[in-house]
Amino acid sequence: MLEIMSLYITSFEEERRIRIYLPKNYTKENQSYPVLYMHDGQNVFQDHDAIGGTSLNLEQYLDENQLNVIVVGIDQNSEERINEYCPWITGEYSKKIVGHRSFEGGKGILYVDFIVNQLKPYIDTKYRTLKEHTAMAGISLGGLISIYAMCRYPNVFRNIAVLSSAFYRNQEELEKLIRVSDLSFIERVYVDCGTKEAGDEETINKEFIASNKAIYDLLIEKTSNAKFEIILEAEHNYLSFRERLPELFAFLQT
Repeated sequence: MLEIMSLYITSFEEERRIRIYLPKNYTKENQSYPVLYMHDGQNVFQDHDAIGGTSLNLEQYLDENQLNVIVVGIDQNSEERINEYCPWITGEYSKKIVGHRSFEGGKGILYVDFIVNQLKPYIDTKYRTLKEHTAMAGISLGGLISIYAMCRYPNVFRNIAVLSSAFYRNQEELEKLIRVSDLSFIERVYVDCGTKEAGDEETINKEFIASNKAIYDLLIEKTSNAKFEIILEAEHNYLSFRERLPELFAFLQT
């Protein structure tokens, strides 16, 4: 069951659409559930709402597998996506992937604070949630902001899964943040990327993997349960991301 509502983001002075998946038995049982927060909400649950027409198709996947989790998808503001999903202005490292510095980003802290201080309290009040069992997952830039959220609020987001993460935009600052963060609260971190993220651009493909591995190498030193997967032939698109859902949920629910 999917519910859709809007919530006003005070720091951005705008309404944002929020999509909430409730397990099939939510209305039949008096049970509380863990919550998974996801970015790019339009692309999470159903193809007909997705940018480009292909989503993770997560509503169907969760129903078919009868997974007992509440999933909260936060719609992107497409014009501000890079700004909101990057905690810092794009760094020098990004030139290895995109060829130049864009000087975008810097609003990620406000976006994450909105999730923690406005959205999560709302969800925990309205729905039967296990408040201490909160996870976050993201794709591409959504992966970057998810790792940042974990570092900023390790007592809130204890389980993280990120796919094909665009860490490169804030590589330098994110590495610094991980090094100084206390991640002893963290239970699980899943990181993956494909070997064909940039199609046939082999130089960029190698840099993309190197970027992700550098973040993983830091995480494995700071957390007790981190996993990194390189997915052969996987490209940077939602058909590829969708295929990794079983791995993602198996790891989060271990």
